[in-house]
Amino acid sequence: MSVNKEKQLRPSSFFKYLFLILGCLVIAAPLYVTIITAFKTREESTVNFFSFPSQFYLGNFREIIEKQNYFRYLGNTVIITVCSLILMALVIPSLSYALSRNMRRSKFYRFSYIYLVIGLFVPFQVVMIPLVKIASSFHMSNIWGLIVLNLVFALRDGVFLFVAYMDSVPRELEESAFIDGAGVVQTYIQIVFPLVKPMTATIMILNGLSVWNDFMLPLLLLNKSKDSWTLQLFQYNFKTTYSFDYNLAFASFLLSMLPVMVVYVFAQKYIIQGLTTGAVKG
Repeated sequence: MSVNKEKQLRPSSFFKYLFLILGCLVIAAPLYVTIITAFKTREESTVNFFSFPSQFYLGNFREIIEKQNYFRYLGNTVIITVCSLILMALVIPSLSYALSRNMRRSKFYRFSYIYLVIGLFVPFQVVMIPLVKIASSFHMSNIWGLIVLNLVFALRDGVFLFVAYMDSVPRELEESAFIDGAGVVQTYIQIVFPLVKPMTATIMILNGLSVWNDFMLPLLLLNKSKDSWTLQLFQYNFKTTYSFDYNLAFASFLLSMLPVMVVYVFAQKYIIQGLTTGAVKG
């Protein structure tokens, strides 16, 4: 019987491993092309685009750093990402706390929650043109306007996840704080906010990667001035009317990946803890 069971399991195991191998190839192939192209000269890429470089040529990285104002665009991206995450960490949990504790007895809070959650079902392409017009009329076509819009778009899924997670926080703790004379703000800061740190970490991780890699919003708001470019716009503008410098572009891709990889190496423990703990309510 055991031999027959092993024989029956083998075909499923084979297809399982085959699927995993194909998935690894789909991920590894573009990464391989990016790395070898970044370390090749233009002449080598012209001869064979997929061949391994004869030597590790660092001139592409040197040209980007020295001649392309790379650190200006890196600084813009860091400012946008850090400021966006700080606003998200301050606004989303506090707003979700107010909605969670009041929407069952107040129509205003219930309507506000439903209004925010409905945004999850509205594609970005629908609001893209009105967004550009509104941002232009309010003089928000700049870095600080982009930071505010990042917060606005993060409110949709952030509030949805946080309100559900807030329900798992025992209300007896808040009632005890109220009896001891604490106000709502003090109770939230000292009791509720520390308890929702796992979900806060989850939201910041997901939105941090999204903001760092975002292309469409910076393209709509920041492409008018070179001084406001992010790394993604910097990479996009390697393309000219008649050509595209793949070597410089792929070198810039690796440079833009480097800060995220460094952060992941040093914060891997907290990232995994935030994702796993924040994924389960209760």
